[in-house]
Formats: sequence, structure tokens, C-alpha cells
Amino acid sequence: MNPGQLADSHSTPVETLAEQARWVHERTREAVRGVVVGLDGVVTQLLMALVARGHILMEGVPGTAKTTLCKTFARILGIDYHRIQFTPDLLPSDVTGTHIFDRKANDFVLRRGPIFCQVLLADELNRAPAKTQSALLEAMQEYQVTIEGTTLALPEPFMVLATQNPIEQEGVYRLPEAQLDRFLLRADVSYPDRLAEIGMLDLHSDPPPLPDALFDTALIRGLQDGLHAVFAAEGLREYIVDLARASRTHPDVALGASPRAALFLMRAARARALLEGRTYFTHEDVQAVALPVLTHRLILRPEAEIEGESVASVIQEVIDSVPVLRLKTAPETRGPHG
Repeated sequence: MNPGQLADSHSTPVETLAEQARWVHERTREAVRGVVVGLDGVVTQLLMALVARGHILMEGVPGTAKTTLCKTFARILGIDYHRIQFTPDLLPSDVTGTHIFDRKANDFVLRRGPIFCQVLLADELNRAPAKTQSALLEAMQEYQVTIEGTTLALPEPFMVLATQNPIEQEGVYRLPEAQLDRFLLRADVSYPDRLAEIGMLDLHSDPPPLPDALFDTALIRGLQDGLHAVFAAEGLREYIVDLARASRTHPDVALGASPRAALFLMRAARARALLEGRTYFTHEDVQAVALPVLTHRLILRPEAEIEGESVASVIQEVIDSVPVLRLKTAPETRGPHG
């Protein structure tokens, strides 16, 4: 079977799903390089969030191609994409939609907002006040929107790509912890290295056209539905919980990882393994996703921040302090439910 032809995920062997996921990963990164350079790692994180049915917060200073990357990513996937520029005067109804009076029908009709799409770019999310930011909470958690008492399901797959400038302090509203916890990953979109930046100048001497769609909704939903089949050994489940619990007792941490963070660690580790073409994940997958999954969830004590401690260094200390348990079950002996 061609990797692009996806059968029902309930009948497709997990090995075939892994092959398809690796093919999607490679093709997407290759296609993105034709428009944006130096962001292979961020592209992988975008795919991880998509396959794991999660959302991603992208942080980076202006001019690092966050918006271009999101637009290119959605186009390659072949799914519906909308962009909202968040501003201080943006209202919740500008995001979700509202009822308006239709003179022809002599009645109020629902005008759906831009949130009704499959990939939503919430550009500069922290520029909007809390009331407008909260319009995304139900959508991100329940994949539905309630407008004046009417609950409407969002199309599948649904994913929020939010951006924010980490150094800007004026005219912005800090995202509350409850909203940050809804993001599966936080991606750091930093400056490209020297060679990548030179390549960017060469690439955009004549602006490249956006790539054609390579995939479709059925393929993506099949990978999402098959994620649970990626084998999770009992020892790795214990390891994930031990990491989360260790973060809560670290002396420099005021707020550690929640149980939702532990669940997201496993989902992200499974997604990473699947995108690499594997049917099981290892402790290396867990450690690789620990920083993007936990970095926006841990809150340091003020005295630790004064002393120059960082969330990244604390996460590394937590990883170093938790022993890797010997696996009690091998992938070859997994049960029907993984």
C-alpha cells in the first residue's frame, strides 16, 4: 500500500501506521524547507502536536517566520486554515461568532467566527485581554464552541497554533496558567544559525510559491486514531509519573507538573516515536519531549529566579534525578491495546 493511502485505523497494523507517519514527517519537513529554512525541529513539534491531538504555543521574537511557517504547514497538510490577529480590542464574539439579524429571514442567524476551521493561528495571543483569550479555552479542551447557549462541534482535526513575543512587556496580557496548561507543547522559535540565514536570503531573493497540499484530512485523522497503538511499557508509564512527581518536590519549583502534564508527556512521546517510524516509545522519547511539554507548566520560586535558575535547567535536573526503570514488558509481547 502506498504510504499516502490510509486504511481504517482500527484495522491498519501499527507498523503500517508508523511507516505512514514517518513518510508524512519526512515529506512535510522537505516541503517546508522550500519556504522556511532552519526550523526543522519546530516542524517536528508541530506534527507531534497534530498527531497527539494537541495545541502548540510558539514563542519567538518578530521576524522569525512563525506566521509563514504556520501558513505553510497548514497548506501542506491540505486542511482548512484561519488566522486571527489578536489585539486589545478583539472581542470573544470576533473569535467564536455571534447571532446577527437577517432582514430577509426576519430572524437571528448564526455567523460563525474564524475558530471554525481545522488549523487556527492565534497570532500574538497575549495581546488580547483575558476575556477574549478565554474564548479559546472550551475549543482547545472540548473541541466545541458555545455561542449564546448553542453548542457547536468544531471540525476534525482541530489544532490551535498560538504565537507570542516572549520579551514584549507593554500592551500585552500574560496568559494564565489554566490556559497555558491546555497547550501540549511550547516551541522556541529562535534565530536561525548563520548558514540557515544565508540560505534564507538565497531562497527569498525570488519569493517561493506556497507548496501544494500533500496530504488530506483522512490521513491525518487516521494517524491520530492510531496513536494509542504505540506501545507504552509499564516501566515507562511509571517513569513518566515519577518525572512529574519529582518536578513537584524540586526545591526551586513553586508549581510542578500536573497530572495532565504526565498524560501529555506520554502522548507526545508516542507521537515522536510514531513520526520516527517506530511502534513503541522509549525513555529517550520521554526525555526529548520533556522540555517542550513541561517548560510552560513549571513555575519557579522567586528566589530561584533571582539566583539565575531557569526552567530548562530545572527540567534537566529532574530528568537527571529520576532513574530509568527496567522495562517489565517488551514491545514484541504487547497486548491488543498496547
